[in-house]
This record gives sequence, C-alpha cells and structure tokens, in this order.
Amino acid sequence: MDLNIIKKLIEILEESNLKKLSLRDGDFEVMIEKEDKHPPNHHHHPIEHSHIDHPHFESQSKTIKSTDIVNDTGLYIKSPMVGTFYSAPSPDQPPFVKVGDRVTEDTIVCVIEAMKVMNELKANMKGTITEILIDNAHPVEFGTKLFRIVP
Repeated sequence: MDLNIIKKLIEILEESNLKKLSLRDGDFEVMIEKEDKHPPNHHHHPIEHSHIDHPHFESQSKTIKSTDIVNDTGLYIKSPMVGTFYSAPSPDQPPFVKVGDRVTEDTIVCVIEAMKVMNELKANMKGTITEILIDNAHPVEFGTKLFRIVP
C-alpha cells in the first residue's frame, strides 16, 4: 500500500468526527483510531479538534530509540510500538543481547517487526542486561517491558 494513501487516511480521520478508520487491501490492513481526550461524561465544544499522534511509516528498516522508566528494580527498555519481538537478526543467528551483557546507548538489543518493517531497537542507555522479559517471536504492545537493565 502506498505511504501517501496512509498519510491521507490520517488527515481524513483528523479532520472528521470519526473515531476509527480502517482499510483493507488484499492481505494488507490498516486501522487508525483517534485518542479520546475527553471522559465520556464531559461535553466539549464542537469546534474543538481531537488529538491524534501521527504514526511514522517507512518502507525501509529504521532505527528507533526505546522508552525507559526508572523503577526500584532497575531500568526497563520498553517497546515503542505494537509489533512482533525478535531477539536475533534472523533465526539462524545468535541473539543481539543475552543476560549479563553490557550495553551502551547505541547497542541494538532486538528487532520489532511492525507492518512488515523490521525496526532495530537501541538500548538508549548504559548498563547490564539482567532480564529478558519477552520470548522470541511474541507480539508486543506499546510500552511492553522487553529488558531489565541495571546501570
């Protein structure tokens, strides 16, 4: 599917009163949904515009940075998107990292496949991998904790 079509769908959704928009073209399907910023019992002025975060689509692989949170048990590398977690570049290669490995900001720790695009995920922090929280080839959601790191 053409990237310009997806961008146009996002624009249409933003400018309309619709909350969801989906399109299927053969095996490809895209669903876009607005975030509801208003609780159900609150009324808002009809001129107000709903807010939607623009997803970034690319036709080639890209490198993305992780989101981490501080927790009393260490730092976590979390998934920045919905997709499938892969611990290695391919099934016949060793994993990017294993428990006990030291990582830096630029260390690639995994790949998240989203919409048939393989997205390399960098650690974006220094530390030692203490736990791998997701099994290879399992689906992940935005914010899913993937790795625990101790600085």
